[in-house]
Amino acid sequence: MPFSPPLGDSRQNSNARPRNSIDSFEIQFDDSFDQALDNIEIETPHHKSGNSNNLNRQQQSDPQREEFEMRTLNSADPEFVDPNKKSIDTDRRPLIDDHSLGSNGGSPYKYRNVSEVALNPSSSNIWDRTISNIKMAGSRNWKKFRSIGSGIELTDQHMEREIHPDTTPIYDRNRYPSNEISNAKYNAITFVPTILYEQFKFFFNLYFLIVALSQAVPALRIGYLSSYVVPLAFVLTVNMMKEAMDDIQRRRRDKESNNELYEALSQPKLVASKDLKVGDLIKIHKGSRVPADLVLLQSSEPSGESFIKTDQLDGETDWKLRIACPLTQNIPESDLVNKITVTASAPLKNIHEFLGRITYKGSTSHALSVDNTLWANTVLASSGFCIACVIFTGRDTRQSLNTTKPKVKTGLLELEINNISKILCACVFALSIILVVLAGFHNSDWYVDIMRYLILFSTIIPVSLRVNLDLAKSVYAHQIQNDDTIPETIVRTSTIPEDLGRIEYLLSDKTGTLTQNDMELKKIHLGTVSYTSETLDIVSDYVHSLVDTNKDDSKRTASGMLSTSRKDISSRVCDMILTLAICHNVTPTFDDDELTYQAASPDEIAIVKFTESVGLSLFKRDRHSITLLHGQSGTTLNYDILQVFPFNSDSKRMGVIVHDNQKDEYWFMQKGADTVMTKIVENNDWLEEETGNMAREGLRTLVIGRKKLSKNAYEQFKKEYDDASLSMVNRDIQMNQVISKYLEYDLELLGLTGVEDKLQKDVKSSIELLRNAGIKIWMLTGDKVETARCVSISAKLISRGQYVHIITKLSKPEGALNQLEYLKINRNACLLIDGESLGTFLKYYRREFFDVVLLLPTVVACRCTPQQKADIALIIREFTGKRVCCIGDGGNDVSMIQSADVGVGIVGKEGKQASLAADFSITQFCHLTELLLWHGRNSYKRSAKLAQFVMHRGLIIAICQAVYSICSKFEPIALYQGWLMVGYATCYTMAPVFSLTLDHDIDESLTKIYPELYKELTEGKSLSYKTFFVWVALSFFQGSIIQGCSQGFTSLLTDDFSKMVAISFTALILNELIMVALEIYTWNKIMVLTEIITLLVYVVSVPFLGEYFDLESMLALKFYGELLFIVLISVFPVWAAKAIHRKLHPPSYAKVQEFSNV
Repeated sequence: MPFSPPLGDSRQNSNARPRNSIDSFEIQFDDSFDQALDNIEIETPHHKSGNSNNLNRQQQSDPQREEFEMRTLNSADPEFVDPNKKSIDTDRRPLIDDHSLGSNGGSPYKYRNVSEVALNPSSSNIWDRTISNIKMAGSRNWKKFRSIGSGIELTDQHMEREIHPDTTPIYDRNRYPSNEISNAKYNAITFVPTILYEQFKFFFNLYFLIVALSQAVPALRIGYLSSYVVPLAFVLTVNMMKEAMDDIQRRRRDKESNNELYEALSQPKLVASKDLKVGDLIKIHKGSRVPADLVLLQSSEPSGESFIKTDQLDGETDWKLRIACPLTQNIPESDLVNKITVTASAPLKNIHEFLGRITYKGSTSHALSVDNTLWANTVLASSGFCIACVIFTGRDTRQSLNTTKPKVKTGLLELEINNISKILCACVFALSIILVVLAGFHNSDWYVDIMRYLILFSTIIPVSLRVNLDLAKSVYAHQIQNDDTIPETIVRTSTIPEDLGRIEYLLSDKTGTLTQNDMELKKIHLGTVSYTSETLDIVSDYVHSLVDTNKDDSKRTASGMLSTSRKDISSRVCDMILTLAICHNVTPTFDDDELTYQAASPDEIAIVKFTESVGLSLFKRDRHSITLLHGQSGTTLNYDILQVFPFNSDSKRMGVIVHDNQKDEYWFMQKGADTVMTKIVENNDWLEEETGNMAREGLRTLVIGRKKLSKNAYEQFKKEYDDASLSMVNRDIQMNQVISKYLEYDLELLGLTGVEDKLQKDVKSSIELLRNAGIKIWMLTGDKVETARCVSISAKLISRGQYVHIITKLSKPEGALNQLEYLKINRNACLLIDGESLGTFLKYYRREFFDVVLLLPTVVACRCTPQQKADIALIIREFTGKRVCCIGDGGNDVSMIQSADVGVGIVGKEGKQASLAADFSITQFCHLTELLLWHGRNSYKRSAKLAQFVMHRGLIIAICQAVYSICSKFEPIALYQGWLMVGYATCYTMAPVFSLTLDHDIDESLTKIYPELYKELTEGKSLSYKTFFVWVALSFFQGSIIQGCSQGFTSLLTDDFSKMVAISFTALILNELIMVALEIYTWNKIMVLTEIITLLVYVVSVPFLGEYFDLESMLALKFYGELLFIVLISVFPVWAAKAIHRKLHPPSYAKVQEFSNV
């Protein structure tokens, strides 16, 4: 591992010195890390006095210089290293080599803090060396190095690793992380403590626990112990069972992955995935999952090519080409095990970056890049098999580094109820203290009275609230999963259905979520004429004459092709189709006698399928040649591929140089984005206009051009290009300069293609509905900027005429804020930003960036890493406090989904990983509107009403208790005891109250006709401090009326106590049944039955309540007259007030419902 020299002249001199190593392999650190390492001095041990004296003289002449000595393992004399001997193997070994340690586990180097030495020159003594040795002791492989002053720790995760397949899996088997996958949230030890913490962190449950525990004290016991303990125990048991079942399912899925068997070259039997170690060489067959991060060594294809599916890593379903290292492609398997060394960079999150080196027999080396890697959880797609070396396992893999651990999610409604419960608790304490104060402190046990009052009034915070809310969530989950309009929807997290009605930000993936990832070429334009899918027969007729036209060379001038203006239309079409059929990176394969195409871009597959449909098929392709089949004549056209210039986000174009074997001609063909191709092709007056027209149609455009090269021109280009490719300084720049010099100017403009990425069903209407509902939509994709823009336009994410502000390639903080100035003025614009620029803003100007973009209606982020997606979701939640929903379908979306308040996964072509990690699983994007606008609305409004009604039910009985206690000279005596308290919260009121979970205020169709109604939900008006205090006032009024009138019709005498309880409790039950009826918007059979059955249950149970009621008084007609009077006085004013308020200030949903019924 190379260490940077100190800043200043010495660093410059060091950089100026030529490298002796053939292969240079360095890991770059950030500035802060370099500064920390600048404080470190490394000294080589002085085995020989002569060497020591020379070294001392060197240090005196250049005190800032750090000396590094690379020691070869194969040296015959370990005590002596010839400084003049330059070993190739030595140059390739990392600076800190684990095997270079002595047999006693000591280090050949001594580390001292330079700042300490400078402050205390006399510290270089035996004591200092002893302390240094103690610090390094116990670290067998020197895994950690700590700079005392900076506190920075270096581990294997920060250092390059050197892997020897014959020894590393054995001797370093415990050095690197295990490859066992574990997505479980709990284990046998943490399960109960974690669940209890998650439950009792809510004030509700903690309060109930304290009340239940208080019943263990005889002086505080009131009523049955079970009435306090059973409901709480029920809630805890249900939650534990649900969490346990979910975790068991996760463990089963993990077990399946961990026990997958693989063939290891050094093992006599198959090895389970969880037992693979760094350095193992494994053989992977078609369709197998890659179990760890690997370096591809050999492929069964002679060319060394293999294709992989990366949909679970980067979200793209296109197959990616991977190439085996040419150094190892054809060597025997025994040499793979014993004679190669792989050097890999430290584990990184970036899935598009890798630096490595492979060495064969200690002398020959070859560089490794991301094209030689197979990342974990990708799938081998090509036929045959491949052999690869494990370089990263477990938490070091790219997949693991880009995945965040799931957290227990809590709904916003629960947090709001938790805050309200604190107010109720404060009221209980205040009321208890006030009553004791009013009674006076004559009683020496006044503190016991306070505790008894607290227990008496504990119904203000009803323990049944948690039971009702948890059961209600289960009802909502059942309704969602059985909704025929959104089939196959699965609720995986049943604790947050109410949050579906509170979403304000929607973060969506693109590929497979908004689009089907199914490309189709819709149009080609040749300047004067265009062809669409309806006119393909004309193009086919022209292509039929392609072979004859190629044979007729008499029409060709000495310089090559005729100019575009002089060609007939047939030749122009043939040239266009021929170029499209050659200029790509598509490889045809036969899978079960069926021709399929493999490519890194679906656009290219769409173009190749188009040329096939018009009569020119891709028949064969490898890295050096391409063969086309002319369908009409059956003739094959053979071309040698001399050079390929792949597409990347910087160049925005792809080119190829081919040699036409039929005519011995050299051609440079190129296609790319109009923004760059406009400057490369010959002058024209139509390209800009037509690209704009196609973009407005939502088509992805590519400009097609070509140039004929002479043999001498090609050879001259090749010579200079090869020389530039060997440069170690500014290699890419020099290569591009050669391309520009010889190739990229005055290309013959052949035409323009328009490719459509088919959208998911009803995506346009769904996005329009969600935007009208007040939801801000962000699209986060790993795809290219041009692609994302086209899809955004076609999906109506960017509306017609909306300005798109583009920020790309912003790598430095200087001037970054200036890029946001326009967005501060135009708040209706759309921001299109790439991952590099986004990373810059997140690092330097996080607050300033989000203060601006959070107000925009649409943001499109391209080239995002999985972790960036998750970071955006977390930052929006942190800065706004609003509910964020994330939706995706690939493994690269898992972190984003788990970071959101509500995660939605789509089951599609990219597998089920996102679906399994999500809170809700759907099959199409359009189902999201039903999930949010209908089920989200119902879940939130029902739970809000249910929670407030349960509170009202507890408040009203507490008010009755308070009125009685006040009138009975402040005696802490229970008004309703024993079964009355248990029955009131269960069989006498629970069913009608719980039937509110079946209510809805408007019809389902109206939620989509008037999506604006959703905005009211996000404001949280259904459950707020205002509505809460309205219910408190209502409870105070009704409780005072019921208990006051009951005492008025009877008396407070002991003989009349049972009469008073009978009329009071009966009025209380009837009042609650009527109040439920008043709160229902839409009646159904279940609601009617619960009302009738509950009333009958109470009537039937009355004869068995002689312990609490005066049954004789209940047989008198006077009893029913008094009961009717109390109920009317209690209910009628409430009904009248609600009716008048609804008439004068009708809510929006009432207006809509009334309008729809007209």
